[in-house]
Amino acid sequence: MKKLLIIGFLFIGIHEITAQKFSRRDSLQGGLRFERICFDVLRYDLNITINPEERSIVGYNDISFKVVENTSKIQLDLFDNMKVDSIIWNKQKLTYKRDFDAVFVNFPKELAQNTSEKVRFYYSGKPKVAKNAPWDGGFVFKKDSNKKHHIAVAVQGTGASLWFPVKDSQTDEPDNGASVKVAVPNGLMNVSNGRFKGSEDLGNGYTRWDWEVINPINNYTITVNIADYVHIHDKLDDLDLDYYVLRENEEKARKHFEEDVKPMMNCFQTKFGKYPFWEDGYKLVETPYLGMEHQSAVAYGNKYKKGYMGFDLSGTGVGMFFDYITIHETGHEWFGNSVTSKDIADMWIHEGFTTYSETVFIECIKGYEPAMKYINGQAKNVKNDRPIIGQFGVNNEGSGDMYYKGSLLLNTLRHVVNDDDKWWKIILKYSETFKKQIIDTDTVIAFFNKETGMNLTPVFKQYLYTTTIPEFTYKIEGDILIYSWSNVNEDFNMPIDFEYDKKIIRLFPTTIKQEIKLKKLKNSKSYQIFDNKFFVNIKEDI
Repeated sequence: MKKLLIIGFLFIGIHEITAQKFSRRDSLQGGLRFERICFDVLRYDLNITINPEERSIVGYNDISFKVVENTSKIQLDLFDNMKVDSIIWNKQKLTYKRDFDAVFVNFPKELAQNTSEKVRFYYSGKPKVAKNAPWDGGFVFKKDSNKKHHIAVAVQGTGASLWFPVKDSQTDEPDNGASVKVAVPNGLMNVSNGRFKGSEDLGNGYTRWDWEVINPINNYTITVNIADYVHIHDKLDDLDLDYYVLRENEEKARKHFEEDVKPMMNCFQTKFGKYPFWEDGYKLVETPYLGMEHQSAVAYGNKYKKGYMGFDLSGTGVGMFFDYITIHETGHEWFGNSVTSKDIADMWIHEGFTTYSETVFIECIKGYEPAMKYINGQAKNVKNDRPIIGQFGVNNEGSGDMYYKGSLLLNTLRHVVNDDDKWWKIILKYSETFKKQIIDTDTVIAFFNKETGMNLTPVFKQYLYTTTIPEFTYKIEGDILIYSWSNVNEDFNMPIDFEYDKKIIRLFPTTIKQEIKLKKLKNSKSYQIFDNKFFVNIKEDI
């Protein structure tokens, strides 16, 4: 979950030509030059000490990788305000060159294809502090009511290299997981991803907390959470449910999480398949900011309220029966953490599907009509400021419409398919087909085209690449309905449903006006065009 508020840029025409300019820093962070693609990360082993008073980090990351192509140089990443202390390979200190946040590491000889290597990257410094997490990436340093430190980090879009050395690209996840060992002052606990492996008093006023992730993991979801936590344990069948909450909130947390978590998990596993990170368990960890989808350690900061901090983002009232952050951020375990976009320009693959998971949860618990009321209420939040798809290779996200417009696109596709049994099988197959994989929009479109047996490409292109909402224009003359699409690309081919006299007619408009004679239409007391099932505007041509 990130960036509900996005600043727009200038776009011209339906093909959306952007005037935004990008820097070398952007290309270094978002691009895929040879020094990045010549190796594949196998594992991260992070071992650091965090000093809350100094707001500093010191330690190292062991980066294990496989050489994909012969090379004597690789690109790692660490924000340029952080210090590179040394980089060690086979007991040798390596030379390197920094270029903004990129660290180009030189080896004394060429590394051979298909060999496995490991470097230990020592570093230190004071990581960037977030002004408004999670929308602004960085660390958050706060204190609880007992004046004890409460610290966490959120870096989606900004980059994990803000606080530790890493191959900072969504195209590559550590195939063999990661370990996160974090030493914090005695009396505090650190909670990170995966399973707790134990703690050790280091004898210097610090205790190290060790965590292990078995599954591949997105760089930006690797996390630390530091506080005087109380641990609450529960189970759903053989899935561990663990909650780490501030001591002052233990009682309310027990009751609050009981209301949503198990019904949510049952719903999501029915619709999207088995929880993807079963081996690493499921955790909600209380944070001093709103929330983030940190894999197997979901950041929770909704203050134990229903809705979004006590408000319903849909404006319908339906969103007030569940905790938005619990549902949305957990939905990301399937969409974002399991099914991941190669480039953040395709981040709708995370956010559109996850926002849709809120509606799926409502339908599981409350039924179809409340779910449709909720998702259509979200339409008021669509800004159409710029396309959902961003610019590739420069670490650029598209419009914040990736949330609501992305969700409404999926609801539209459901009703284009017009067969709920088939739709839910397709959604389940999508989640399972691309489980723990890294994909792009073209892959998504190809999948839905194949599984539906339809050419949905023009529909995807309209909603993802343009800022215009299809407009269904119609006119009734006696028993004749005259209709067409406007504000669409010429190849737009989406059907829409028209109801009159208790009969539903499926129309297939084009950009050219069509006519259909409907018996008794002129005598019908009412008719309906289903803009609650299709994200369109309706215009009567008078």
